[in-house]
Amino acid sequence: MVYCFYHFFFAFFVCYAVVSYFELGEIGIIIAFLIVLFTNYYAYQKSNEIILNYSGVREPTREEYPYLLNVVEGLSIAAGIPTPKIYIMDDPSPNAFATGKDPQNSVVVVTKGLLDILNRTELEGVIAHEISHIKNYDVRLQTIAAVMVGLIVILGDGLKRSFYYSKRRRDKDENILGIVSLIIAILAPFLATLLRFALSRQREYMADASAAMLTRYPEGLASALEKIAKNFQPIKRANVMTAPLYIVNPLSSNAVSKLFSTHPPIEERIRRLRMMGERWKMLDKEG
Repeated sequence: MVYCFYHFFFAFFVCYAVVSYFELGEIGIIIAFLIVLFTNYYAYQKSNEIILNYSGVREPTREEYPYLLNVVEGLSIAAGIPTPKIYIMDDPSPNAFATGKDPQNSVVVVTKGLLDILNRTELEGVIAHEISHIKNYDVRLQTIAAVMVGLIVILGDGLKRSFYYSKRRRDKDENILGIVSLIIAILAPFLATLLRFALSRQREYMADASAAMLTRYPEGLASALEKIAKNFQPIKRANVMTAPLYIVNPLSSNAVSKLFSTHPPIEERIRRLRMMGERWKMLDKEG
């Protein structure tokens, strides 16, 4: 879904640039916007298919991975949502993601690398995390955040134009206002993107906590995250559009990518999960 809306704004800016170049005015911009809106509405409705086709997944048989299907079905019942469709990505990197605009149209994808290294309790933790994203409508929230960032970029472009026009005027006050507009136009998209990253990180923490509550065993997810971090390698078919969907960032793990990552540090996630487990043990002893 996030991919669809980034595609929307990219297409809109292409149309907007063409309209601006040929000086078609406001009517031309409206026409371009409506055309892109119509085509991307269709893409939004087909978002699951777009993401799955791009990721190169396949549907597993019950004979191939019976425990995976049983885990997804059991945790879906426990979470009170319809069982999502399950797909496998034949990639050696251990990872997983969920997508879908609502629980009725949801999908869980796990990599073969993940299934190769996790035991059942660890797999339950990962699946519970993805089901929590579905139940909490996190994918829809990420979509809205992406839309808001795009709108801010559009407004920033308008402010830049106002600056260039104000340079031609003699009024000093208007020139000062134009400079302020330019500064806002430059900073606003950057700050909005950072805000989106912060929101995404917070939702990851919430999904971790929800998964621990769902399985009643925080150590399962904590141990899974440790193994994923230890065996990390970039996923070949992941990109900046689909990366926020995964349980851990599937792209490069260098310092720059961590700074601008949509995911919180794995070490901090593990620490919080184990603290939750320790609290539960203390409460059980006191009870």
